[in-house]
Amino acid sequence: MHIKNEIEKLRREIDEHNYRYYVLADPSVPDSEYDTLFRKLQTLEKQHPELMTADSPTQRVGAEPAQGFKTVKHAIPMLSLDNAFDAEEVKAFDERIHQRLKNNLPIDYACEPKLDGVAISLLYEKGHLVQAATRGDGVTGEDVTQNVRTIRAIPLILRGKNYPQILEVRGEIYMTKKGFEKLNQEAEKNNQKVFANPRNAASGSLRQLDSKITAKRSLSFYAYSVGEIKNGELPSTHADILDQLETLGIPAPECRKVVKGKSGCLKFFETLSKKRESLPFEIDGVVYKVNDLSLQEKLGFVSRAPRWAIAHKFPAQEKLTKVEAIEFQVGRTGALTPVARLTPVFVGGVTVSNATLHNMDELQRKDIRVGDTVIVRRAGDVIPEVVKPILEKRPNQTKIISLPKKCPVCGADVLKPEGEAIARCMGELYCPAQLRETIKHFVSRRAMDIDGLGDKLVDQLVSENLIQDIADIYSLKKEKLITLERMGEKSADNLLEAIEKSKDTTLPRFLYALGIREVGEATAKTLASYFGTLEKFSHADEEELQQVPDVGPAVSQNIIGFFKQKHHRELVERLIHSGIHWRKIETQNNLPLQGLTFVITGTLAGMSREEAKEKLEEKGAKVAGSVSAKTSYVILGENPGSKLTQARELGVKILNEKEFLKMI
Repeated sequence: MHIKNEIEKLRREIDEHNYRYYVLADPSVPDSEYDTLFRKLQTLEKQHPELMTADSPTQRVGAEPAQGFKTVKHAIPMLSLDNAFDAEEVKAFDERIHQRLKNNLPIDYACEPKLDGVAISLLYEKGHLVQAATRGDGVTGEDVTQNVRTIRAIPLILRGKNYPQILEVRGEIYMTKKGFEKLNQEAEKNNQKVFANPRNAASGSLRQLDSKITAKRSLSFYAYSVGEIKNGELPSTHADILDQLETLGIPAPECRKVVKGKSGCLKFFETLSKKRESLPFEIDGVVYKVNDLSLQEKLGFVSRAPRWAIAHKFPAQEKLTKVEAIEFQVGRTGALTPVARLTPVFVGGVTVSNATLHNMDELQRKDIRVGDTVIVRRAGDVIPEVVKPILEKRPNQTKIISLPKKCPVCGADVLKPEGEAIARCMGELYCPAQLRETIKHFVSRRAMDIDGLGDKLVDQLVSENLIQDIADIYSLKKEKLITLERMGEKSADNLLEAIEKSKDTTLPRFLYALGIREVGEATAKTLASYFGTLEKFSHADEEELQQVPDVGPAVSQNIIGFFKQKHHRELVERLIHSGIHWRKIETQNNLPLQGLTFVITGTLAGMSREEAKEKLEEKGAKVAGSVSAKTSYVILGENPGSKLTQARELGVKILNEKEFLKMI
């Protein structure tokens, strides 16, 4: 019992030192003393393995290498932020907030640095860290729990007792500037590849299959919000939540502040801009969030970003470099994009060697030529761009770049319609460049959702001539698949099972998967709801198509142009013949929930919010993010938020999950 008490005491001491170091930034002992305590705990646990626990600080050093990363579906999507690049855009953001809230009083904003790292979700159950997942696409991420457990800034057990039974903490894993420099110095010494910037280094370190490697990297963490919460409550403002997280042992940025109105935001931005270089970590801007959570609820979301927050990016960084060549890339839709190959230059935190020139109109307007010295700009995560040439430095006898008459990939004719900026290869699905990208789009998660058919495997299948078009996916045989590199029998079986599963889809997904130009997810849903069947949609004329909401002349011409091609019609027939099918949907004019608006609050037991939204939209309903007098129904899940109170105050009808399922 004496040894057990000593081990527990050492663990508490080490956790306390981690808390003081990472959260309070006020270490109480020198590193040498910390190391002595750590080694003592390691020795005792080695002598008494029966007393080892998963929560021990010594278990942060890494486990056996993983075989790969499992996927994790986020209970609440991890949204991205809209960006502002100057004061006027910040003022416009503030004005939109006031207009939506119908309020002229200054808003309290929580301001904090925007770390240049990797977004992460930490799930605590009864105070213990049970799962860590990357953002991924916002809906599904990768399980990196074993690696995250090695990061000392992240507590394995929360301090105190004042926390919900289930608490999801969201934040940024980052690498310090010193840690980044040390990592690259070691890489150079060992003739290994160096990382371009601390964010790439953090991402690469977090995705190591061997967590022992992650443990050796200088990774740290700051919380910026919370996600799923069950059986417990947190404060009613964003700033107070971060304060409470710190009391639980979870670090949050020190340089954060609640300010009044847009002027307070801009002053905070100016102050942090001056401190930027002296900070121990990289930041690429400032985030402003409406501090009051009830106001956040009222403001809701648009697309995949909240209306109540925005990232104010630092000004673009610019450097001079030379254009070594200008090449034309062919995209999925056949668009030819001129790309400048540059003498590598370090700008905006990354080494830039390529920059898009967008299209021929842009290229000719800027008059970029091979041999030019140019200004290259990179702002935040924006793709690097060539701003302009320095004419005084232009060499003699440079040539104006002209559009190639033939596709550089397949040799087909290149056409640039009058009045359009984009030139296109007419090889369409026969062009190898388009074929690869067409297949990748077709199998993607929001299209046919064929799990396991990733970019590298698609490239292999095309290179080995096993796939010549998207319909060939459904003719793949196991005996051919197992001849591919890194494709065993089990992997082949899993892939064929995923292909078979994809045959049961929806009409909107299928239309989106076809990759018709300018027919995105939202337009595909609208078209499917309006026409009801593939037959009616594919034979619709321009007048009929333009009766559909949000479908204008350009989209209708693209649809008609697609189905005019004989090989496209044959391809669709082959896909249907292979067994692709979907349940019958009602047309838009006869949808049972047409004209009704729903709001979902809480967690549904039988499906995710995204799935519930999809089912409602299929029936013609609109799904809103906030409750108003125009709301028809509020769907009630477990642990509802303030939307339930608002619904009761406004007299909106409330449906439990059973009633909702019966309705749809």
